[in-house]
Amino acid sequence: MDDKKGAGILGESPDGEPTVYNGVVNDPEMDGLTLYEKKALLVNRELDSHGMGKYQWYIFFLCGMGYMIDLLYAQAFGLIAPALQQELGFSTPALGNIFSSFNAGLCAGAFVWGVLVDIIGRQYAFNLTVLITSVFGLCLGAPSNYDGILVLTAFVGFGVGGNIPIDTTITLEFLPQNRRFLLALLSIFQPIGVVVASGIAYGFVPKYACGTGGLGADGEPLKACSQVAEGEACCDKASNMGWRYLMFTLGAICLFIFFLRFVVFRFQESPKFLLYRGKDEKAVQVLHHVAKFNGRQCDLTMEVFAALTDKDSSIASAESGKPVLGGGAKQLESSFAEKVKIELARYKLLFANPLIARLTILVWVTYMFDYWGFSIAGSLLPQILLQKNREIEVSTERTYRNYVIIYVCGIPGVMLGALMYGVPLVGRQWGMVVSSALMAISLFLFSAINTEASNVGLNIMEYFFQSMFNAILYGWTPEAYPAPIRGTACGVASFWGRLFSIVSPLIGAHLLASNANGPLYLAGAGVFVCTICIIFMPRKYMGAKSY
Repeated sequence: MDDKKGAGILGESPDGEPTVYNGVVNDPEMDGLTLYEKKALLVNRELDSHGMGKYQWYIFFLCGMGYMIDLLYAQAFGLIAPALQQELGFSTPALGNIFSSFNAGLCAGAFVWGVLVDIIGRQYAFNLTVLITSVFGLCLGAPSNYDGILVLTAFVGFGVGGNIPIDTTITLEFLPQNRRFLLALLSIFQPIGVVVASGIAYGFVPKYACGTGGLGADGEPLKACSQVAEGEACCDKASNMGWRYLMFTLGAICLFIFFLRFVVFRFQESPKFLLYRGKDEKAVQVLHHVAKFNGRQCDLTMEVFAALTDKDSSIASAESGKPVLGGGAKQLESSFAEKVKIELARYKLLFANPLIARLTILVWVTYMFDYWGFSIAGSLLPQILLQKNREIEVSTERTYRNYVIIYVCGIPGVMLGALMYGVPLVGRQWGMVVSSALMAISLFLFSAINTEASNVGLNIMEYFFQSMFNAILYGWTPEAYPAPIRGTACGVASFWGRLFSIVSPLIGAHLLASNANGPLYLAGAGVFVCTICIIFMPRKYMGAKSY
């Protein structure tokens, strides 16, 4: 790096010599910021100067694949449920246990990976979640008993559960500030995952189902072999391989994504994670690596961070003498007790003042009822659609084709959600209010009408606005919190949502056993709770600067 380039960041003294204090330490934009926030501001400026480089695009697409996996499996379990139930012979209420097992894994994964990503770093979590998903996903097509499927489904969920909190955190921490709408656009990979799962299911499940489309010679569905006399025609493993082929294929897709993340592209640790862990030198190295990868030059040096740390330390020592978050080498040299205090101070950021406490509680409630609504929709809508279509004599194959049509429409929904980031007077908040309200309305309307056209049209409407709402919600949540607590904030919010998604399919499946419309009312009411919560969110945190 030449001296001129360094002087541009450090500033110049009256005699023309570069000086840190003129250029950085006395920067008015840093007034009132903590030491960590000052350093994070410099990282933001450096990444802003790079623009949307090659490294950022690689991160965007690889994190997008994590989003794709999230709904790849969520959709797949809904699509294979009828074939699975037919072969294994479990009751309709017991069907809810499969979705709850998956959601229990998602719940544990969201919490564990969300907290771990702020402790062990983004790098390990980025790769391990996909590896766990691929290993157990490949195994999922093997068992022929209900209990084995429940166990493997939970482990797949544990791997999948960390993807959204981790991937949004990583993407945000490498994006230029003026490209944060791409956080919402990450969600475009979710409907792609749904379409991929639906497309593969369309190719495998009806073709390799028991009998012709799962029906016996009398036109009635074949029963499980455990439910008929020996020698009677039944639905056995050999004649019902379609759902297994789907599971093997999805596991292979996840293994390929792991290969791309771990072998093809070597992800560097987030500079902001390294900063709040006191590893300033490593953070600078990462920024230089990213700049080189993008064919640019990095202006940030350790001299800048050292100057900020020295000035802040002189103030801190005059006040308390205690190490602070982002304190560089002094933070690393602090005692164990002091490090514990710094960790506890991180978690207090979730409730640092009444406004942030209000934000955190409303975010949690929004995630609870968002997941409540779309867990019922994702797990039971395919079953409800199949049931309604049988009543109006629409074939199973045609129903699976309709799944693909419905879920393709999630893609423009995500794009509209990302567009809301730049629309004056609408933005993130009102984009979420309108989309969640219309999602709920579509669920209520679907319960009232039963024609093939209305079934497809209202499901399209539901999934369009579900995709729009979640795109904005998932993209905005990491923006609202600083990096030291970002993964934990996203992970705990996701944990509460996943926790509610364990319960909702169980209740929905019991309602489905007696009335196909019961789960629809349940889901719609939950989504309306989200609408109310978003209205009362503090506007201060909608699109604020990210540290």
